[in-house]
Amino acid sequence: MTNPTPKIAIIEDDQAISQMYRFKFEAENYKVNTAENGKLGLELIEQMRPDIILLDIMMPEMTGDEMLTLLRQEPWGKDIKVIILTNKGEQEIPESIKALNVSAVVLKSDMTPRQVAELVKKQLAE
Repeated sequence: MTNPTPKIAIIEDDQAISQMYRFKFEAENYKVNTAENGKLGLELIEQMRPDIILLDIMMPEMTGDEMLTLLRQEPWGKDIKVIILTNKGEQEIPESIKALNVSAVVLKSDMTPRQVAELVKKQLAE
């Protein structure tokens, strides 16, 4: 029996970054869906039920931390793995976000898509 295709949701308002990660993960045979803000992201996640989420913090409409707070209130959303994508340093990430069961925090400028893909594989294997 083979493992099902991993599903990843990318919630990111910068379309260039979102598409860059989409192409990388699709090339590695992930099922990928994207949303450009937290409100659309929450709707996408509810429909898709991804295995892991790449989540930007600073977005219009609903921020990543607002979306994550709502997600963690749902029984089906409590345990989905979430990797925060940000341009802020880890020390600038509020403790309130880290308290929401975040798997990792990635500084966008410090990691290549390949490195992020490796991190995602590692998180999914845990």
